[in-house]
Amino acid sequence: MGEGIEKEINSAGKEFYDYQHKAINEIFIRLKNIPQSHNLLFQLPTGGGKTIIFSEIAKRFIEETGKKVLILTHRIELCKQTSAILDEFSVKNKVISSKVKSLPDQDEYMCFVAMVETLNNRLKDEMIEIPDVGLVIIDEAHYNSFTKLFTFLDKSSILGVTATPLSSSIKLPMNSNYDELIVGNSISSLVDKGFLAKATTYGFDVDLKTLKIGINGDYTVSSSDKLYSDFHMQEKLLHAYEEQSLGKKTLIFNSGINSSKGVYNMFKVAGYNIMHLDSTLNEQDRIDILTWFKETPNAILTSVGILTTGFDEPTIETIILNRATKSLTLYHQMIGRGSRILPDKKEFTVIDLGNNALRFGLWDSDIDWQDIFISPYKYYQSLLSDLELERRFKYKMPESLRAKFPNSSVFEFDIKKAYKVNLENGLRPIDAINQSIQFYAELVFINTEDIFDARIISEELEDAIEYQVKQYSYCICKSSDSYLKWLKEDFKRKLRRTLTQEFNKVES
Repeated sequence: MGEGIEKEINSAGKEFYDYQHKAINEIFIRLKNIPQSHNLLFQLPTGGGKTIIFSEIAKRFIEETGKKVLILTHRIELCKQTSAILDEFSVKNKVISSKVKSLPDQDEYMCFVAMVETLNNRLKDEMIEIPDVGLVIIDEAHYNSFTKLFTFLDKSSILGVTATPLSSSIKLPMNSNYDELIVGNSISSLVDKGFLAKATTYGFDVDLKTLKIGINGDYTVSSSDKLYSDFHMQEKLLHAYEEQSLGKKTLIFNSGINSSKGVYNMFKVAGYNIMHLDSTLNEQDRIDILTWFKETPNAILTSVGILTTGFDEPTIETIILNRATKSLTLYHQMIGRGSRILPDKKEFTVIDLGNNALRFGLWDSDIDWQDIFISPYKYYQSLLSDLELERRFKYKMPESLRAKFPNSSVFEFDIKKAYKVNLENGLRPIDAINQSIQFYAELVFINTEDIFDARIISEELEDAIEYQVKQYSYCICKSSDSYLKWLKEDFKRKLRRTLTQEFNKVES
């Protein structure tokens, strides 16, 4: 833990860190002073202990007002987890699950935990009624499904909690349902104080122009599945894993079932310990897979959509985003699964295969949540296009590949600069490509013993070559798929020929 960490203890003997205690007091003071129908929203990063905070608020509210508390979630797993934590806080509660058709015993409870759809159906059908609810707490408040219940709860104070106060629907901003945002500690401050693990992010260039945008504002599953099921993309993922996460417990997020199963097959053939998890599996299979994942040190779990919320496995060492998203919330949810600390775990790795870090910034970058809450449309408009993100990507040769060139100190060629200099000196634009080929030929030549070794190591320059031809295509404003493919193959062909010529000179 970081220095200066202080703890407070509540009446149930539960300990709070200083930032949690501060948030509880701030929220509770606002709850006592806000007018009716003034809804509060509280933001705290994933892993900061939102459930612990609102459980203590529920306890205090019941004790001080004598009114009931209703806690809403969007998944049954979150209902069970919330109920268990409330039990630890000595708050007697009842879960309103799909099996609960009525509440004959409701006078025995002051706190209820419910899935929003289940409760909405029961209230609409007048099967249950919960009188004297003074406070409604909404977990994962950025989901829009909760708003349908507001008409039934118009006499209650509402507290929404979320890691990202940005609505899942651009058409229904958070400020249309909440009047005030209380911002908790930032990710960077929780990392600095030792409450969250520090993330090191590695980005890999991915061409996203084939992806399509759906009605929810994010990339469609079908177009994402097609892109990430491509053999070249899955091979890129495998190489990225081997480069940055080999032997580490790794959680891979995919957008579709087909691409996730493709990942499973590729890693399995490569001899790695991997399993696949998606929502179509039954409950027992899910339990068995997650138990295996927890207990296996070098386990790899490839998943689809099921582990972004309500999943807590501190032993995760690497998060791989094998997908692109336009959702800041999803971006934070996925990476947050790796941020839990352990006595021997203070850092974790993020491998980004969707240009997500370029789009949103690094996971621990400071964000002005108040500004986003007030002006969400301005935030959406500020996001860069996929083409601009791709143009801004800067390739850096991985350390393990650099190690194969011990006789060199420079590993990248600035083809944009070469192109500009050539134009100024009256040379042909294509000369920049030829100079790049010569650079990489020399890099390989002075670090290998013979043409056979040279050919082997030049094959590992695939990403570097792809980056070179893309940068050149931006310079000449010609970037069709067919042209890029031809340019890349021509680069590799000329590189092999140049290497052959260099070694022939030596032999002669």
